[in-house]
Amino acid sequence: MLVKQISVFVENKSGRLAEIIGILGANGIDISALSIADTTDFGILRLIVNDPPLAEKVLKDNGMVVKATDVIAIAVEDKPGGLAKALKLISDARIEIEYMYAFIGKSDNGALVIVRVNKPDEAVDILENSGISIIDAKDVYRL
Repeated sequence: MLVKQISVFVENKSGRLAEIIGILGANGIDISALSIADTTDFGILRLIVNDPPLAEKVLKDNGMVVKATDVIAIAVEDKPGGLAKALKLISDARIEIEYMYAFIGKSDNGALVIVRVNKPDEAVDILENSGISIIDAKDVYRL
């Protein structure tokens, strides 16, 4: 149920992001979600891709600092309050949300969101038992 996210340390200099995305494209890796958080000197690029092991390998082979991390892909009702329900379930269980970001497009189950929490297996159980759709990794990689 958990999805592998690729995180890349990005030096904050002109062309670096284009280089990373170019490497992925040249290797047939499709990006379906991304987020970048930056400071003055560096950023962390977080990616959901169709082939996480290959993405990790080609980026490392090109000298990038890369880490694979488990995240949860959830589908929430695409209406006001849809995301709030899922976040409240996580909060009520005292599970910490480290970060989250939206996914490009939608599934049949609603709007897609990527969530990184400190207790992913527990969060998946709570969400599923409360009717929140968890998107299986193999389905995420095909989106």
